Amino acid sequence: MTVIGAGNVGATLAQLIVQSGLSDVVLYDIVEGMPQGKALDMMEAAPLWDVSVGVRGTNDLKDTAGSGIVVITAGAARKPGMSRDDLLNINAGVVRTVSEGIAEHSPDSIVIVVTNPMDVMAQLCRVTTGFQAQRVMGMGGVLDAARFRTFVAEELGVSPQDVDALVLGGHGDQMVPMPRYTTVRGVPVTDLLPAGKIESLIERTRNGGAEIVSLLKTGSAYYAPAASAFQMVRAVLLDEKRLLPAAAGLSGEYGVDGLYVGVPVVLGSGGVERIIELELQGDERKFFEASVQAVRGLTEKIGLDGA
Repeated sequence: MTVIGAGNVGATLAQLIVQSGLSDVVLYDIVEGMPQGKALDMMEAAPLWDVSVGVRGTNDLKDTAGSGIVVITAGAARKPGMSRDDLLNINAGVVRTVSEGIAEHSPDSIVIVVTNPMDVMAQLCRVTTGFQAQRVMGMGGVLDAARFRTFVAEELGVSPQDVDALVLGGHGDQMVPMPRYTTVRGVPVTDLLPAGKIESLIERTRNGGAEIVSLLKTGSAYYAPAASAFQMVRAVLLDEKRLLPAAAGLSGEYGVDGLYVGVPVVLGSGGVERIIELELQGDERKFFEASVQAVRGLTEKIGLDGA
């Protein structure tokens, strides 16, 4: 498999894959020497991790040929004061270029997009590669759900392992959390926390990435994004049939056609093998439709056709 982008997210994802022994990895970046150096460092750690898989760094997309899975992390990272949307034009150029390379060198691959603004970049990748929609997806929902789980667990003083969360809609600021589907060992969070407290946790989740950017000053989140992408890679590689929130190309589901939006999906060896359609209620529908319109507005800015 291939990880495109050897920055913090890409290199950490490559480390997780190699350390788990799941797959050989090709780590690609345009910066000369960086992917090679990081790959060599990981290879020297492999004996200590007791794994036999390999990792190779390269500046040539030809070296990624024949990959079964490609994860796109390349692009500019957010700086303090920047939104994900500010990255639109910068990262659109990056994603177009690497998507053309993926279509040429790994035409049968499944692609997971991490680059922000993620929903739009996933759609851009799908359009550029010409792949079927189920073979291209975006990562954001897993990350947003993990952040929500973290904050709920912290507030309740319970293990985050016991918290399950579901989010819909665009990644980050336009995220639509689903408190009635967020549970602690099966108990809805709405039975455990007052509405005001849930809303404050939702707002913190929406701004989770910006909170980290403001603390780091010179970078953005990478441990949790890499771990989120790893969960999706593992679901595809091992055909786990995991039900996870991800940005998927909708064709009428949720009343949306020709757009990538975060929804619950079943992930397996075929990529997005099924989209789970929920009956949205009240504010859920209102917030979801607002999120859809926000994503649609960004796709129009870069002249995207339907997904």
